[in-house]
Amino acid sequence: MSPPQTFSDVDALVDTLITTLGSHIRLALPLGIGKANRLANALYERASHDPSLQLDIYTALTLEPPAPDNELAKRFLEPIQDTFFGGYPRLEYAKALKERCLPENITVTEFFLQPGNWLGTEQVQQAYCSINYTHALDFLRRAKINLVGQLVTPENDEYPGHVSFSCNPDITPDLIKERRAGNANFILVGEINSQLPFMLGEALCEQQHFDFTLDNSQTHFPLFKPPHQPVSLADHAIALHTACLVKDGGTLQIGIGSISDAIASALIMRHRQNREFIELTNALGVITDAERQPFREGLYGLSEMLVEGFLALLEEQILTRECDGVALHAGFFMGSPSFYRTLEKLTPEQHRKIAMMPVSFINQLYGQEAKKRAERASARFINSAMMVTLTGAVVSDALENGQVISGVGGQYNFVEQAHALGDSARSVITLRATRTHRGKTDSNIRWSYGHTTIPRHLRDIVVTEYGVAELRGKSDAEVIAALLNIADSRFQAELLERAKRAGKLPASHTIAPEHCRNTPEQLAKRLQPALDSGLLERFPLGCDFTPTEQRLTVALEHLSQNAGSVKSLIMALYRGIATRDSAYSDELNRMALQELQSPSQWLYKTLLKGALTDTVRGKVSRD
Repeated sequence: MSPPQTFSDVDALVDTLITTLGSHIRLALPLGIGKANRLANALYERASHDPSLQLDIYTALTLEPPAPDNELAKRFLEPIQDTFFGGYPRLEYAKALKERCLPENITVTEFFLQPGNWLGTEQVQQAYCSINYTHALDFLRRAKINLVGQLVTPENDEYPGHVSFSCNPDITPDLIKERRAGNANFILVGEINSQLPFMLGEALCEQQHFDFTLDNSQTHFPLFKPPHQPVSLADHAIALHTACLVKDGGTLQIGIGSISDAIASALIMRHRQNREFIELTNALGVITDAERQPFREGLYGLSEMLVEGFLALLEEQILTRECDGVALHAGFFMGSPSFYRTLEKLTPEQHRKIAMMPVSFINQLYGQEAKKRAERASARFINSAMMVTLTGAVVSDALENGQVISGVGGQYNFVEQAHALGDSARSVITLRATRTHRGKTDSNIRWSYGHTTIPRHLRDIVVTEYGVAELRGKSDAEVIAALLNIADSRFQAELLERAKRAGKLPASHTIAPEHCRNTPEQLAKRLQPALDSGLLERFPLGCDFTPTEQRLTVALEHLSQNAGSVKSLIMALYRGIATRDSAYSDELNRMALQELQSPSQWLYKTLLKGALTDTVRGKVSRD
């Protein structure tokens, strides 16, 4: 194999690709930030002006910067856009989908969506393909893709003749193996971007596997870097319960989001501040024989996504159990600006402890099964959900009407893998007991729901802020009783009655008194002092927001949740009117609301002061 031909002119590369492939291009782009954006946009531009070309795009997690949906969000987001999304080239096909003007000769099929970003977008919802992450390889092969465009790092002195897939060796290394075996036929294009961290494992790739590379000043664009989300009191409680399930010497997988950040923080507290950890978990009613001691053997990380929490666990010397000299195997990553700074600060020894691998290695046992079983001892595969039914089915990716929020991804893989590994491994589903939307609070533990991501025959462990429900091997009645015990008490009576009417619980069944105090107020009584003292933090893994912006983030989230409630907004206005501007001068200055120019600005300022007053008093952390 010869070295790839390098292009600096993307249009010349497109000409060559069309000459080689013909008028029908079936383009595969990796998930998330691994996409060759400049190549994809040039192909889109060419096809959009030439109806004789057919461009079919197959991908997942197309990233779009957040679009503010109200004036306060706009005032908050605009000054920070450059920090997190500045310079990231928006994908033209995503723009066309948002504007509902995708040309007829271009199709876009995704198997995982940016969470919540494509609700109500008909073309995206109709073209979505529901598959497990580990089935994506076969899906691309059946689609007969003929072009793969991947963002890669340039070669460095330590590994001459190699580039790195960096954030996305999730599928492409396996595609290359399929091509070498004669099971696939495609052109591989690497788009060079020096902003990507150079990662090892199967992310390391010989340049000769590429047919072409694209390298110019435009390809070295900044990465998409979403900010941290604030961690609520409920998130911290979930994390404390979950941290008591993680066995020393075991294997750990955690998902993305504020609950994930809280879990990493709770594990660090367990290790570094064990007395405080035990006191807090005692306050939550955790049983004494739970896993609550500091880590001596350490953990081995095996995760679809390399999230920021894993870097914190590595730095705190909790990820110390190694398999093949590696403390963490992961399939892809994307993170905040601080995530990339942390990667850059890793020592060479720490860097070598991370190996980026295909999801075929991480998400399943097939291939070297005996070895994987031995290495994945005492696994805890922790994933978040939107809802759980009382009989143990999990809802994680779509609404009852079929509208897709995100996708199945690898969640099913890890749940099934936990069962396949036997009694030592567990699947842990975390969820907040309630959700608030447009001022209305509902239970996330439902009697039933019209969509399922994980079927109830794979039920295992469910964790809410109110405790842990052990479901594996239990009867339906036992499962329902266990889930009622960790439901919010405002909804327990209704759920209990539904179960009895269906004949799934005895008429005599009652919920024990200690489980009838599952309320935000009781939770705040137990944990709010730890939040106020700083033991539990809103941003436990750090944050690229200023302290002022951190307070604003929580307040704006509170306003958003209650936007549909007239009563809540009136109360916020009342508290805002009663609060002096000087109490929140930094926040009002940051939002450019100190000098008013219109009645609407007075309304925004007053609502914001009311929301800030709520958050400072801890109301949001209790909700």
